[in-house]
Amino acid sequence: MTYLIYARKYRPKTFDEMIGQKTVVQTLKNAIKNDRVAQAYIFSGMRGVGKTTAARIFAKALNCQQGPTPTPCNKCEFCKAVDEDRSVDVLEIDGASNRGIEEVRTLREGVKYKPIHSRNKVIIIDEVHMLTREAFNALLKTLEEPPPHNVFIFATTEFHKVPATIISRCQHFEFKKISQRDIVNHLLDITQKEKIKISSSGLNLIAEAADGSLRDAQSLLDQAVAFSGDVINDEDLKEILGTISREILFGFSSMIMEERSDAVFLLVDKLTERGYDLRYFYKELIQHFRNLLIVRSIEGPQDLIPLNEEEIDNLIKEAQKASSEDILRYLSVLQQAEQGLKYSSHPRIYLEVLLVKLCHFKKLTPIENIIKELKNLKEEMTTPSKTHQDSGLSITNQTEENKALLTTPDLQDKDEGSSKEEIKKEEIIEEVINTLQKEKSSLAAILAQHSSFKLRDEDLDKSHSSDKKIEKASPKTLEIYFSGGKKFYMDTLQKEMKLLEKAASEIIGEKIKVKLSEEIVEEGSRREKEVEAALKDPNVQYFMDLFKAQVISVEPIKKVKDRE
Repeated sequence: MTYLIYARKYRPKTFDEMIGQKTVVQTLKNAIKNDRVAQAYIFSGMRGVGKTTAARIFAKALNCQQGPTPTPCNKCEFCKAVDEDRSVDVLEIDGASNRGIEEVRTLREGVKYKPIHSRNKVIIIDEVHMLTREAFNALLKTLEEPPPHNVFIFATTEFHKVPATIISRCQHFEFKKISQRDIVNHLLDITQKEKIKISSSGLNLIAEAADGSLRDAQSLLDQAVAFSGDVINDEDLKEILGTISREILFGFSSMIMEERSDAVFLLVDKLTERGYDLRYFYKELIQHFRNLLIVRSIEGPQDLIPLNEEEIDNLIKEAQKASSEDILRYLSVLQQAEQGLKYSSHPRIYLEVLLVKLCHFKKLTPIENIIKELKNLKEEMTTPSKTHQDSGLSITNQTEENKALLTTPDLQDKDEGSSKEEIKKEEIIEEVINTLQKEKSSLAAILAQHSSFKLRDEDLDKSHSSDKKIEKASPKTLEIYFSGGKKFYMDTLQKEMKLLEKAASEIIGEKIKVKLSEEIVEEGSRREKEVEAALKDPNVQYFMDLFKAQVISVEPIKKVKDRE
């Protein structure tokens, strides 16, 4: 007897032997059992998932001597004739080589006659999407009103190419990809029957390479036995399948997560030396990062990753080198760049550049963070504490300029022999401004932004010193100075003199007189003080630190009339 490949030798002969198509099998069995067999069916799905096998079993179930039955005996003459491809009432036609209208016309003539030896005539057209438009049109009337005891079964891997007029006359069953676990179990059963020694990781490698096709998995196992004999080791299997070893994948993932961009070119060079296809490697690298994301995100990943415990442990250790968010970003970029690698005229250079970028990924700052930082900076620079009710001036906390002004020690009331601790004059003025902030914010704004202060005693020399100079004395008179051109603010404060004196007296602890004066400051001296004040401003300092900036010039803000 000639040698049979595993795909034919272990081909299912009953519905119960079919793997991974539970819904389809159950529906077909019930249709036979309840005598609800349709006149036409479409079986769609990828290669090697059981479409043609299901059609053959369905034909046997309809024509078995024990039936019609959902469990054909496989012993009677009709079942054996179907299994051996010699039944005259079961026609299996290749749609790719019999795709013209003449072949369909011949088929239409043949279905007019009753079955010769069986109950039903079953016509199986494989790859039906290959038929021409004229051939499909010739089938329409026959499918809608077929002769008695005729059943059509169309199998296709490209369901979207079948005309809607054909689909509407058939019952459609979609055959799904077979899970990797089911493929491994089936291969294990074959190896036990054939007395083949292979590791569980080797079976997983075959199942992974088959990608949901049971027939492909059987063919790969057949190929491995032909290469290695009855003992198949993992290294031989990797060489046969052209599989990227996990050591290489771990080398690339470690390089990326440890930011070793200098190792990119050496690793890619090793890939090309070993003859690996870069696009296939890229596909495996995406799968590898997907596995890293799974083990980093959930507990018990064995159900989602068909690997042994040792390989799972290695993945867990590797995934600890980066956060789940970083791994997700790596995986997202790899997926987005896949099309570019596929169509690149220089795939090696494209891959090297992409890997170098991934190595620097942790150093990149997301644009969202930069925008957020700029918004915070803008708020700090533009948000006022309150608004001047009369003149629309912004009120801010006391500037660094005024804080620097008020640095002399506070005076004690020596006449009363008070033992209070000395406080600084700047704290006195700060308290005065804070008190006014609560009672009348507009006054606090004027004092904080447009004035300087001097606390004088009656015995102190009355001569004016330069602006913003504080002299030590007992607090009898609080002098508030305004530079030239700010007489408007003096007039505003003059109306609220009692409120100013009350606030100052409460803070200092004795009766205080408030005096308003206008100082004339030389232009050069004022210019220097403006630059000094700008450099001390906290918002300016923050901006300079953030952007590593330098102050080139300081220009006063123009009024609205000046701008016009």
